[in-house]
Amino acid sequence: MNLFNQPASVRKIFAIALSLVLSLGAVTTWAQTGTLQKIKQTGELKIGVAQGDPWYYRDPASGKWTGLGYMIGESIAKDLGVKMVPVETTYGNSVAALQSGQIDVMFVLDATDERKKAIDFPTKPLLWYAQGVLTKDGVVAKNWSDLDKPEIKLGVALGTATDRDLTKRLTQAKLERFTNTDETIAAFMSGRVDGIAFYHPALVIAYSKIKKGKVQIPQPVVALPTSAGIRRETDTSFRDFLDTEFTKLYTSGQTQALYAQYLKTKGLDAATLPGVTKEGLER
Repeated sequence: MNLFNQPASVRKIFAIALSLVLSLGAVTTWAQTGTLQKIKQTGELKIGVAQGDPWYYRDPASGKWTGLGYMIGESIAKDLGVKMVPVETTYGNSVAALQSGQIDVMFVLDATDERKKAIDFPTKPLLWYAQGVLTKDGVVAKNWSDLDKPEIKLGVALGTATDRDLTKRLTQAKLERFTNTDETIAAFMSGRVDGIAFYHPALVIAYSKIKKGKVQIPQPVVALPTSAGIRRETDTSFRDFLDTEFTKLYTSGQTQALYAQYLKTKGLDAATLPGVTKEGLER
C-alpha cells in the first residue's frame, strides 16, 4: 500500500497507530530491562517536577526549575553518572506518568495506601516534615495546648490533613477554614487569624514571602516521612539503589544541607527554622 496515495484521514489513523505501537514498544523495553538498567543505557534519569515550593519551583522569568526535590534528583543522577532530565507533571498525574514510562521517579511523593496500589516506593524515608503553625508575634506555640484556647483563631485549608488533625486536636481554639492555601495566607497577612497551620515546609515558604510572624512546631510533634514514587516491577534494583541513596543522603546530613542551600536562595537562614530530619523536628 502506498501510504502517500491514501486520503488524509487514512494517513492520520496510520500515524496514530504507529505512535501507539512505538509507545508500547518503549514501555515493553523498560519493563523487560528494569528501570535502573534503562537509565544506565540511555544515560538519563527522568524525574517528575510539579509546582510545589520548596520541593519544586519554576522561575517565571527564566523558566528553570529548582527546589529540594530537583536538587536531590541532581545528586542521585550524579551518583549514577547520568544526566538528570526534568519532566513537568502534576502530583495528580505523577502515578500515570510513572506507569507509562514518562518519568522514572517522582521525589517527595507520599507513600499513601492509594498510591501503593499502583506504584512502588523505597522503604527508607527521603525526609520528614511536621504539622506546624505560622503565628503572629507574641503567640507562643511550644505545645499544642498553648493554642487550644477560645481566643485563638487559626486558619487552615478546608478538607486537608491539617484541617482533619487540628479539628480533633484543638477543641477550644477557633478554626477558620479557607478554600485554598493562598486564601489562608491572605487571612494571616490581613490579621484576620492569629496563625495558620500547614506542614512546616509550606509555612517556611509562606514566611519567606511575607516576612511576618514565626514558624513553630508544637509538641508533641506530628511528623510524617515522605518518599519517592517509582514504577512497580519485578526487578527491584532501582528501588534498592534509591534506598541506599536515601540513607546516604540522610545520615550524611546532605538532605538537610540541600534544604538549607535552597532556603538561602529565598533569603532564609535554615539554622533559624525547622529542618527536614526527624531528629531535628523532635528537639
